Amino acid sequence: MNLLIHLPVIAAVARHRSFAAAAAELGLGPSAVSHAVRVVEQQLGMPLFARTTRSVALTEAGAQFLSRALPALDAIDEAAAELRAARGQVSGVLRINAPRIAGPLALRALMVALAEKHPQLIMEVTSDDSLVDIVAGGYDAGVRLGEMIAEDMVAVRLTPPFKAIAVASPAYLKRAGTPHTLADLRKHNCIGYRLLRRGAVYDWEFIDRKATVAVAVDGSCRVSDPMFALDLALDGVGIAYLFEPLARPHIESGALQWLLPSHALPEPGLFLYFPRRAQEAPKLRALIDLIQAR
Repeated sequence: MNLLIHLPVIAAVARHRSFAAAAAELGLGPSAVSHAVRVVEQQLGMPLFARTTRSVALTEAGAQFLSRALPALDAIDEAAAELRAARGQVSGVLRINAPRIAGPLALRALMVALAEKHPQLIMEVTSDDSLVDIVAGGYDAGVRLGEMIAEDMVAVRLTPPFKAIAVASPAYLKRAGTPHTLADLRKHNCIGYRLLRRGAVYDWEFIDRKATVAVAVDGSCRVSDPMFALDLALDGVGIAYLFEPLARPHIESGALQWLLPSHALPEPGLFLYFPRRAQEAPKLRALIDLIQAR
């Protein structure tokens, strides 16, 4: 019984690799988390975690134990959720990992609709532009561009296909001129992107003679958030590289101008993805049904 009671704490520490982060997620004090780990380790007779002042990692025994124990914990959670769903109550925490652009492009409207239809369900979105292992990270599902999804995942379309485009304000173009070729971009103040996980500056991709080409650009500003780049473009700082749906309202209003439209790169759109067995969970099923209905 002690193992069962404390297993969610063990799982949270393993997921976050941090006692403090696990305590914050579970709403417990750090001492309660340490106590739970200590009780389980004493009962099993071996350490589950290797701890230093800077890091927490699973031991080989800990990884072996959790690989067998966590599916059982998930099965208990799913059984309880299915009973509640049968009474019309979809509840729990639905954890989604998604890039920042997914909020304005799709997730914000879905969260509003889900809150209205299932008020007892908590949809928690972690904004993360890097590619992560959603299973190891403890997420129910992820959101990514179509070509970035592993083949062993189930994918549900969130948005139609769209294009990656270059835009600038009329004020900037009046001051700096309008680029007419891809080579012209190198002469302009382009708002660059820093890829946080890789540390590299992103080369803008376009279509040229039916092939995808990368253009190295430079400028006075670099960001890691496309919404920040959009704001800078609206302020007349320079040229931004954005997904077309983000810029569309501003193009229609005349606040931004679409540059080099014949070179715009087609993108497959955003997809929700998840392990095949996960789609039977009522909380994820509620989101999938809402997406398909919309």
